[in-house]
Amino acid sequence: MTDPRCTVIGLGSPLMGDDGVGLVALERLRREFDLPPQVELIDGGTWGMSLLPVIEDAERLLFLDAINTGAAPGTVITLRRDEIPRYLAMKVSPHQVDLADVLAVAELRGTLPKETIAVGLQPERVEMSVGLSPTLEHGLDGLLATAVRQLEAWGASCRPRPEAICA
Repeated sequence: MTDPRCTVIGLGSPLMGDDGVGLVALERLRREFDLPPQVELIDGGTWGMSLLPVIEDAERLLFLDAINTGAAPGTVITLRRDEIPRYLAMKVSPHQVDLADVLAVAELRGTLPKETIAVGLQPERVEMSVGLSPTLEHGLDGLLATAVRQLEAWGASCRPRPEAICA
C-alpha cells in the first residue's frame, strides 16, 4: 500500500448499551481481517481531548461509532468530513469533552484530516447496560462491510482471515 496511513478509531462506552458499537466493530475488524501495517486501529473509547494528537497525526481518518441521526435503529450511517458535527459548547465539567469538541479544536488548528469519515449504526438504546441490543448485533455485519469498503477505497487491502470466514 503506497497510499497514506489510515487511522481507524473505535469510539463509545461499552457500559452504555449500543453506544459501545464502535468498539465492538473495531475489535471485529482487528480479529476478522488481515490489514496492512499502514492501517492503525485505535480503541478511542471515551478518551475525549486525549484523542487530539491521534487525530492530528492521521492522514486518513475513519471513526466507528454509534451515530444518532433519528434513522431506524440498526441503520448504517456514513458521514463525510463536513457532515460530522463540530462545535465547542459550554460544559458543566472538564470531563464532558466529546468527539465534536475534539474535532472543533483540530478544525481550528487546521489539522483535521481532509479525508475524515464516520461510519456507524443508529443506536436503539443508549442506557446503562453492557452489550449491544439484538438490532445492533444484527447490523454489525453491515457496519463492518461499509468500513472495509472505505479502507479499500483508500487503497488498503482488507483480507478476511480464513478462521473468521469459517466462524
